Order: sequence, then structure tokens, then C-alpha cells
Amino acid sequence: MTTATAERAGILNRLLDAEQDRFRTTHPRAAEAWQEGKRNFLYGGPSHWMRRWAGGFPIYVDEASGAHIRDIDGRDYIDFCLGDTGGMCGHAPEAVTEAAMRQLKRGATMMLPTEDSLWVGAELSRRFGPRYWTLTTSATDANRAAIRIARMITGRRKVLVFSGCYHGGVEEAHVEIRNGRVGLRNMIHPNGIDHDAVSRVVEFNDVAALEAALTHGDVACVLAEPLMTNFGMIPVDAGYHRTLRELTRRAGAVLIIDETHTLSSGPGGFTQAHGLEPDIFVAGKTIAGGIPAGIFGLSPEIAERLWALVPHVNPRERQSAHLGFGGTLAGNALTVATMRAVLEKVLTPENYEHMIATATRLANEARGLIADNRLPWHVTQIGARAEIMFMPEPPRSGADVIAGRQPDLETLLHAFYMNEGILVTPFHTMLLMCPATSAQDVERHTAVFGRFIELLRKSGVM
Repeated sequence: MTTATAERAGILNRLLDAEQDRFRTTHPRAAEAWQEGKRNFLYGGPSHWMRRWAGGFPIYVDEASGAHIRDIDGRDYIDFCLGDTGGMCGHAPEAVTEAAMRQLKRGATMMLPTEDSLWVGAELSRRFGPRYWTLTTSATDANRAAIRIARMITGRRKVLVFSGCYHGGVEEAHVEIRNGRVGLRNMIHPNGIDHDAVSRVVEFNDVAALEAALTHGDVACVLAEPLMTNFGMIPVDAGYHRTLRELTRRAGAVLIIDETHTLSSGPGGFTQAHGLEPDIFVAGKTIAGGIPAGIFGLSPEIAERLWALVPHVNPRERQSAHLGFGGTLAGNALTVATMRAVLEKVLTPENYEHMIATATRLANEARGLIADNRLPWHVTQIGARAEIMFMPEPPRSGADVIAGRQPDLETLLHAFYMNEGILVTPFHTMLLMCPATSAQDVERHTAVFGRFIELLRKSGVM
């Protein structure tokens, strides 16, 4: 480490210490609640993800509405995290709340269909293409089911994923290429996990590596986002999806497109906006307005192949027919009711138009500040989502992110944002719009981002 690098690291550490001190001072009730939570929860909160906030501990929410959160310390936040996409509809949207309350009074879960499910099934096919759908309790469950089906119909074992990807708790996808070697990520311990037996890993946008990995003839499926979002947003190269589709068909591998984050692209996701042709379509998080839910849809050809292996159940026969996926609460009446409300009244073309325009304004204003201050940073936008990255150019692969990411600067920005009343995804700097996100919210972000740049200038970091 050079002297200049060490000095910069020291400055950033001191700035972060100051921001975290400020956060502790202004959030006494949350600090106390966090200490109490650590006495009972494995990692302090109901989900271990909740420990990741850069203030040193999370805020504790009192209430949330639209694009705003108010915490137990009485502080208001503009929420650009939106539950890491789970809240893309906004908090407590009236249509979803009314649908949930109406269904709760009529029964939440019976392991039986309701008439709402008929509307939901037809709408899913209208938006995302003619498919045969199944509802799950999460996108993780949907991805697991898609992988299982791909293995069943191909007789193959391996899943091809992209370095740095994230597809929920799917075991096969917690891998990355680092220093030329494939290893586990997300702090997963290697004992008992043989990823060489179940996964192939290549860099995103690398056609030659993709083609080489598929030539082995052992890949059941390729599991991919339309563009990578969880390792930092990595745009897709022109023509890559066409090549991906051609190569998977040639290799006899099932193509699974996971649109859990890229539903921000529009009413039909990236798939409909860009004419993708996945064999299995997966989505989750926001699809039921914050009620846990996921979906997966099989193309007619894939469905026919599955039915040939596992025909419809004969009701005269006593047998187990869950196929290794699903769950008791999957497709419950409450989820279906809120999913209908989301698709019919919230994630509408009109609301998407507003959300995407708002994201465009935020991205352009952030780019303006970056250009005015001649900073080696960039902003990527995909529909209603934008991300600020401390790199000169958008990465093309996970390797580019590893080489160029500045996690100390990201952490400082996140802590500064929290102190200034702005929440962004704590794992990276993604900002998501909901129908309630306003021009005033964007203006506030622009002002705070400008103050962050000024803080860095005054400190001598830049």
C-alpha cells in the first residue's frame, strides 16, 4: 500500500467514524433496541440481513407510507431502498392494503384456489408471455423449482451461473471467480458443499467462456438475470441475450431468466421490453406488494416435457405429487389477492411511466454532479432503478466489479445518506423508485449527494 493510499484510507475511516458517531447520537432509541435484539436474535434482528446498515445498526421503523419511512426516534427518511425491491409498489399502497384486509377477513390460507387466481394466471401470461405458472413463497423457491424441473427434464445435474450473481438462497449460485479460481461467496462456509459437482461459473458478457462451459453437455440450465444487479449493476452487452438463447438451445440447456430485480424495467419486465425468450421465467419480491411471494412460468414446450415425465395426478390414486417443490403456503389466498391488486392497480403502465421518468431525473442529476466535479464515477439506470458506482465506466463482469469497487467509499456514502434522511440498498448503492416517489424526493437526493461530494473535497480525499 502506497503512502497516498494509506492516507486516503485513514481519512475515509475517520469520516466513517464521525458519521457513525452522528448516527448513534441521533438514534438513541434504535441503539437501545438493537442491543436488546441481540439478546434474542441470532444476528440482532429478525433477519440477519438487517445488521448490514452502515450506521452500525439499523433504524427501527415506526411506520412507512409511500416512499417514506418514519423511525422510532422520530426521524423521516426518503426510502430508495424499498425493502431491496420488495417494496417497489411503495409502502402501504391503498389498493394492496384494501385487498389484504378484505381477504384476511375471508381467510388467509386454505391450500385451495380462489377466483382471484384465475385473473392472476391470465394476467401473468398477458404481461410475461404465454406460460404455465406456479406461485411460490419467494423468488428463491421459484428458482429452486426451476432448477429442479430443468434437471428432471434434461437428466443433467449442473447449473451454469454468472460470477457474482445472486438468486436468493439457491445453493448453486453462491459462487464467484476471484483471482482466476471459483470459490464460494456470501460468507458461506465450504464444508459439505461441492460446487464443482453442481455448478459451472463464467463471467457475465463473456461469450467464449459461456460457449466453452456449455460444450461439456452436463448443464441442465443457465440461471441468469437479464442484467446483473446484485454485485453492482452490470449492463448486458448488445447481442448477448440473442447469443445466450442460441447457445442454450444448441446445448439442450434450459434458460431460466430471473426478473426479481429487473421488473423495474416496465410492466412486462426486461423480458417483454427486449423480447427475451426464456424457457422459465422467474420473479418475486414486489409481485405481491410486500407479501412474501414468487412466481415461475414454464414455456409450453417445457411444460409438455415435464408433463411427459410427471402427468397430472389421477385423483383415484393415493400418491405424493409435490414434485419436490412448492409449499403449504404457496399460492395462498392472501398472496393471490394482493398479487391481483398489484398487477391490476399498482404496477400499471401509467405508474411505470412515472417511476422510470423519476429514475431518469435522479440518474441525470447525479451524473451532472459527477461531471461538474470531474469525478471518476458513473450512474447506471435500468427502468425505475439507478445505481451510483465509484468506477469510471460500467463494469462488464463480476471481475470488473471486484477490481474496481471501492467498498470503503460506498459504506461512507451509505452512512452519510442515513444521517441525511435517505435510505438506499445497504449492499450496494441502488436507488429504486415507487409510484409515490416524487420530484421533491429526487431534489432532496441531489442536494444530499452534492453535500457528500463536498465532504470528500473538504477532507482531501479528492
